[in-house]
Amino acid sequence: MRLICFLLGGALFGAGLARSGMTRPEVVLEFLRFEDLGLLLVMGGAIGVALPVFRLARRPLLGGAPEAFTATLGERRWLGSVLFGLGWGIAGVCPGAALASIGTGNTPLLWAVGGMFLGAFVQGRFRLLAPAAETGATDA
Repeated sequence: MRLICFLLGGALFGAGLARSGMTRPEVVLEFLRFEDLGLLLVMGGAIGVALPVFRLARRPLLGGAPEAFTATLGERRWLGSVLFGLGWGIAGVCPGAALASIGTGNTPLLWAVGGMFLGAFVQGRFRLLAPAAETGATDA
């Protein structure tokens, strides 16, 4: 039952991204250049739906374990965040929308998704090499 709920949720999410135009990189780039702010409505709607769900997620959903939100603003992950944001802005490819876009037949985005997986792999390797950096030390 959980798998069916997850599959239906993912399909609904992907359909919403495709319907909103967020699976098209040119639409995302227009938004990032402040030429078309239609995606602002999409984000507002997503926040309005997700916020109550995240409040509930502190309790077990669908029989799972409660999620622990432990990240703090002082963690030293800002460089990766900046690189992630720059890559997203330059390519105009939102990670979630890229996966949904491949499902709509936009196969050139396989390059972007491959880059995301490569970046995650490299980050995982660096994390294994430098476990002391993950102790929660702050930049101050």
